Amino acid sequence: MELGRSQRAILMASALSVAIGQSLVFAILAPLGREVALSEVQITSIIAVSALVFGIISPKWGRYSDRVGRKPVILIGLLGYSVGTVLFASVFQAGLMGLVSGMTLYLLAMVFRCAQSSIMSATGPAATAYAADLTTPDQRIGAMAQMGAAHSMGTILGPAVSGALATFGLLAPLYFAGLLTAAAGLVTAFKLPKIPAAALTHRGPIKKLRYTDPRVARYLVAAIGLFTGFSGIQQTLGFSIQDKMGLTGIETAQMTGGALMISAIFAFLAQLLIVQHFWVLGVGMAFMGTGLGVSMPSISAAASIAVNPEEQGAVAGLVASSPAIGFVAGPVIAGILYQLQAVYASYFSGAVFILLLVILFFSRERHD
Repeated sequence: MELGRSQRAILMASALSVAIGQSLVFAILAPLGREVALSEVQITSIIAVSALVFGIISPKWGRYSDRVGRKPVILIGLLGYSVGTVLFASVFQAGLMGLVSGMTLYLLAMVFRCAQSSIMSATGPAATAYAADLTTPDQRIGAMAQMGAAHSMGTILGPAVSGALATFGLLAPLYFAGLLTAAAGLVTAFKLPKIPAAALTHRGPIKKLRYTDPRVARYLVAAIGLFTGFSGIQQTLGFSIQDKMGLTGIETAQMTGGALMISAIFAFLAQLLIVQHFWVLGVGMAFMGTGLGVSMPSISAAASIAVNPEEQGAVAGLVASSPAIGFVAGPVIAGILYQLQAVYASYFSGAVFILLLVILFFSRERHD
């Protein structure tokens, strides 16, 4: 059994939908949190703690898919996101209606976001491992690059879609994400075939990989570093735009979405054209998005090639968890620095990127 075109498309659609849903909240959480009177540190800590949960659980889903199969785990992740996003949105709906507030609202949002993260983290590792199961090492480079590209594109598209849908209300993007992953789940359930047991007879005992495994450590460090720096900018961008331009919550979500992915297709483009400072910010975000789009597929492919066939589920889990780990420290540190001085958040991200380049340069010298 080989990885066919339709299977590849379904796997990429699943990865794309979860990545859109996972990142879609970023453009609206800053203004949404302020609408219900949460502080900047509370808002960013919701992302940071849930990202930590995602990072811890994701490798476990990868190994679990080695035992029970890829398709069931993919479906668990898609269903988990669909249900979780409704619960997460409901908390903020209650907050906007004045039914809950303060610490109670904050804790409820934290609990439901973490629960959502723990389940939706299943899809990425299982989908990536499914592709690895049905490709040779030579074919896997292309397959992993496509899967990584789908995830990276979803990470970039999510905030942009969120900004567009925020016209209909700050919670509209969340409900859209739930519908999107539910649709991906239906397609996966009925169209994605299970991998026959005969196709897996080459496997040995299931192995547990560590982040320190020398075969993949460089790639994981690169992914964690990239998303630590990126999340610092991304998670404070909404605060910065709202404070500098004096916008409403919906306007902030629209501008933040546009900054994270420059595009001419959104209905609010006319508003963006009259904001003098926006295009300078937009050019910077375009460069950062390009870097992520190039780097993550390469990291996914290199890590998959570096390990044995029986370790594909495990390594897919580690790679999937790395961006989430980057979102643990980045938002919290940047949120604290933003409260001290807005520009400090950008300086922090720049310092992380420079440090990562230094680490990778000397690591390359040792391995070459």
